[in-house]
Amino acid sequence: MIADALREIGGEQVDVQGLMGPGVDPHLYRQTRTDVRAMTQADAVFWNGLYLEAQLEDFLARLAERKPVYAVGDAVPRDKRLADEDYPDQPDPHVWMDPSRWRYVIEAVADGLIELAPNHADAFTERADVYLEELEALDAYAHQILGSVPEEARVLVTAHDAFGYFGDAYDFEVLGIQGFSTESEAGLARIETLVDVLVERGIGAIFVETSVSDRNIRALVEGAEAQDHNVRIAGELYSDAMGQADTYRGTWLGMFDHNASLIAAALGGDVPEGGRLGRLDDPRESE
Repeated sequence: MIADALREIGGEQVDVQGLMGPGVDPHLYRQTRTDVRAMTQADAVFWNGLYLEAQLEDFLARLAERKPVYAVGDAVPRDKRLADEDYPDQPDPHVWMDPSRWRYVIEAVADGLIELAPNHADAFTERADVYLEELEALDAYAHQILGSVPEEARVLVTAHDAFGYFGDAYDFEVLGIQGFSTESEAGLARIETLVDVLVERGIGAIFVETSVSDRNIRALVEGAEAQDHNVRIAGELYSDAMGQADTYRGTWLGMFDHNASLIAAALGGDVPEGGRLGRLDDPRESE
């Protein structure tokens, strides 16, 4: 998502190499020798921070002593960050799940590029402004379609707790099997508790994530079936990774459009065909 922002704002003036591609889980990602070489040779490194790339933190801290390293997620004001009640000092890192918070990251990316290449400041600023306009339009679209979901159906059940900011922004209750990080293990008691919630509240649709195993989600389906309650997997959401490169879903704007449109449609909302711009029908998206 950060590489996408850098490409959108940097344009031809910036050569961006993203280390994590489609389907990659950043919580568990460890740098390879090739990654280390790429980061040490780069002019600067941009990363999310907020303990998302947990396995990279020590390396990036050492690298920051030698070159510019930007933890752009830190730009989200502290009072706008969510945290687990049991771990108040560890914020939820998934800030791209709410456009109103992600805009702080976009602005931090633009500021970082301007600091690195001030002679291109006007171009960076202009492209950032255009991008932020698209962000605001997408946010308005999401509010419209998600607001059309019946209030009693606004329950989002996913593999891990990556959608807290989404739920906070659009008034959805979010239930993740695992915590903020996929490093945490989902115990049997947690799965049994969620099965009971599905049955008692009549929740009929849950979601898998492209970067997380669907094992626990399928355990929910089987557990509900054992109690004579049918739950369907409504589709795949993009949580910690985007779609395939060179597709609409392979951009932050596209992945968010996909997520909001899929969630709203699956839970009974009114969603236009193809999403906000009609681009979700692109046949390349299913390749």
